[in-house]
Amino acid sequence: MSAFGHGIMETIRNAAVAGQFYPENAKYLKQQIEECFLDKRGFGTIPLPKKVGHNLKGLVVPHAGFVYSGAIASHSYARLAEQGFADTFIILGPNHTGMGSGVSVMTEGAWKTPLGTVPIDLSLAQTISTGIIDRDATAHTYEHSIEVQLPFLQYIARDRKFEFVPVCMMMQDYETVQEVGAILADASQKSKKNIVFIASSDFSHAGFDYQSMPPQGMRVDAYAEKQDILAIQNILALDPKGLIKTVEEHNITMCGYGPVAAMLVAAKKLGATKAELLKYGTSYEVHSSSSCVGYGAIAIA
Repeated sequence: MSAFGHGIMETIRNAAVAGQFYPENAKYLKQQIEECFLDKRGFGTIPLPKKVGHNLKGLVVPHAGFVYSGAIASHSYARLAEQGFADTFIILGPNHTGMGSGVSVMTEGAWKTPLGTVPIDLSLAQTISTGIIDRDATAHTYEHSIEVQLPFLQYIARDRKFEFVPVCMMMQDYETVQEVGAILADASQKSKKNIVFIASSDFSHAGFDYQSMPPQGMRVDAYAEKQDILAIQNILALDPKGLIKTVEEHNITMCGYGPVAAMLVAAKKLGATKAELLKYGTSYEVHSSSSCVGYGAIAIA
């Protein structure tokens, strides 16, 4: 049966990047996630999930290979554990593959990782598949930006059950972002569940590999950080329109600015009033080369 086979069996999307972005062996995957939390760039301890809280509206989390961005991601997931785990997560990611429609949600089945399967929140996903958001599984077949968030969620959930809704965005203009954000906020308000938005994005892709060269004499990681500060300032100001304008005007090579902006639109409609930069880092800290990628962990409450 294919990953998207229909019939009596449930639709299972198999992990597309296990063995590349993170280990395909469950034991090693757990070990690597723990190393991300304990890394010198990481949160510092293994977080214990709390039952109380629920004032967290959204998170920005990077989506590179765990060896590069996992330590930064650990700050977002530690905050999630501290402020109360959700019943369901709406995970927004950019479309790197070019497959599928402009904005697409997968509405049924479950996603499999080495740590088990995570079911899609069927009713919430169906509510979200309206307007500009198409019901389309093909965009999700090989896309890594949403998949790499699931092992972290599974790890900090311990034995607690949760569901999620994957939304993949190829279109990232402000009109699209406004509509997506409004749909997500409306669906969340109608749901009786506690929902947290996760916007999956890396920041600047700078250097030779990405045709985004720093000014002469400036190191590639310094250039990435200089660019990223401009984008992060807009996120911290809860300004989705400003974020998109800044990314476009300064040619900031942030792959998921649309998902982040849509999350900000939705979170603000649901009463978010503040954002906090939990951690910033780059791949240069792990592997210094002629190219680097910026990563940020941000909490919206």
